[in-house]
Amino acid sequence: MNAILAASAPLRRYFVWAQLVTVFVLLELALWAPTRAIRNRWALIATASLLVFILTDLITTRTSLKRLGLGLPTLRGAAVILCIGLAAAILLLTLVYLAGGRIPANPTWFPNIRSTWGYLLWALMQEFILQSFFFTRCEELYGSSAAVWMAATLFSAVHLPSPVLTAATLIGALFFCEMFRRYRSLYPIAIVHAILGITIALTVPDSLLHHMRVGIGYLRYLTR
Repeated sequence: MNAILAASAPLRRYFVWAQLVTVFVLLELALWAPTRAIRNRWALIATASLLVFILTDLITTRTSLKRLGLGLPTLRGAAVILCIGLAAAILLLTLVYLAGGRIPANPTWFPNIRSTWGYLLWALMQEFILQSFFFTRCEELYGSSAAVWMAATLFSAVHLPSPVLTAATLIGALFFCEMFRRYRSLYPIAIVHAILGITIALTVPDSLLHHMRVGIGYLRYLTR
């Protein structure tokens, strides 16, 4: 039995690497395809692939929902994550104010009530991709400490070529992944993700942010 497990270990590593590469490439195709219809098809394929990989692990390796971050957070974990996230948002707003920046009272494109709720759901989806898929697989390959840097780097790379979002998501994802490593719950992390994303949308000029677009959408915004 031990010999069988030892022999299957390298195959498992190859399979995990194949999952990481496959989903990352599919996400890039979804972001860089020339038309919206093609981008939507790649996004659907990427989503289906990611869910199949996660369900396969749940069935074959008996991965727990807690390991995927789908369990409820502890009170202490939620408090730590939310307090740090709120402090970071307040600090950013303060720095913008001290630098002479102006926060619009009525932003023309984001946020409003509908877009704020939509962005919160989108933040949860992004954290599911980042933590439940990328982090857990990087963790399996190289351990949790290395996984923080690996998953954060992949998440940041997806936000190219936007310099603001690429830098912000690298810093943010390092925090998100470390909090996930410690407390293992997506929900408070997603709330902080949404808070910080909205803060960036309010404080960074849209001439730099381009409606928070990434991939080909960011480049095409330049030609408008």
